[in-house]
Amino acid sequence: MLNRRMQFMKLKLEITRFMVVLAALVAGNLVAGACTSAVVGRDVTRDGRTLLWKHRDSGHPHNFVDRVERTDSTMAYVALFNAGDRQRAEAWIGFNEAGFAVMNTASYNLAPDTAAVKDREGVVMSRALAVCRTVEDFDSLLHAMQSAGTPIGVQANFGVTDAAGNGAYFETSDHAVTRFDLADEPRGAIIRSNYSYSGGTEGRLGEVRHDNAVALLANPLANRAIEAETFTETMSRSFFHAGHGKDMAAAGYSLLTDRGEYIPRRSSCASVVIEGCRNGENPASATVMWVAIGFPAASHVVPVTLNDIPVELLPTAPGGHSPLCDEVNRRREKAFPRKGREGKWLIDLNYLLPVMDEQRRLSAENYRRGRQQRDAQGLMTDNEPAGK
Repeated sequence: MLNRRMQFMKLKLEITRFMVVLAALVAGNLVAGACTSAVVGRDVTRDGRTLLWKHRDSGHPHNFVDRVERTDSTMAYVALFNAGDRQRAEAWIGFNEAGFAVMNTASYNLAPDTAAVKDREGVVMSRALAVCRTVEDFDSLLHAMQSAGTPIGVQANFGVTDAAGNGAYFETSDHAVTRFDLADEPRGAIIRSNYSYSGGTEGRLGEVRHDNAVALLANPLANRAIEAETFTETMSRSFFHAGHGKDMAAAGYSLLTDRGEYIPRRSSCASVVIEGCRNGENPASATVMWVAIGFPAASHVVPVTLNDIPVELLPTAPGGHSPLCDEVNRRREKAFPRKGREGKWLIDLNYLLPVMDEQRRLSAENYRRGRQQRDAQGLMTDNEPAGK
């Protein structure tokens, strides 16, 4: 007990130093996003791997993927970053060499948004990827941050998984953390959009998108057949509307109005699924992050591992952009050609639907090749080296 208390105090001191150093860097400079997400347990997936999904909506349309190297006190990890983040200070979804993975959605009903320091979810997740190995480690990290005397600067639902198959959401503000474990969820999956179950009834943003995700996931969940494609190839490309009870893209419309009620929106800038390891596999080589960068409906999946990030996802284009993200964003501009009478963007389905079909074909081949490569490497034992 004494040893654990000393470990906690040491972690608390490290967190205090960490937050002081980064406060000036990020306070007030970020735009919170509106995302749709899920944490899925091994028992309901097609091949017995946890899945962590984030369909990202943000005021930052340009993303890239990169690796942060390990140090004497931190682990190596890969993550999605905003273009221009040269210090790799704000991760928006990622995983590390221990197989720990984290993502977030902004929450708007946890507490009054009066904090002087806010929108620091990316900073918290970067720290978590550097130091956390398990869901329990993340729990300790959040509580250490809250007790450090400096506001965390978050109002978020953090979704996490680890190599042991554990998963949870942490509905987190400066003042409280409410934990929802996969182990306590009889359906085997948890969904969050932009409100927290532990929050009030006011400010529940993203209710329709949440309900869309619940409806779209129902059949694969009942059949215990959820896979990464369920999210990137179905949900992130679907114009199903729970209020209307139908897929609006299949209803014969050529134009739809983007009111923020479909999972894909003009602000959507990535759909990412982290597929964990099975028991006995080395998480550093068996974990795969499937990335559809840019506007997901007009993008295709590219597999990312700890030791292999395809060049089209790296920040090699002008402005620190990903070349593939730039290419996809050009398609996005064609998919949203103008605003309608309501002042909201119109979605050109005549353009977008054929594009989605082509991108699905590319994704299918990348899933096949990525799994082939993963399965050849993922059987390494934990005692074997994980690579550079």
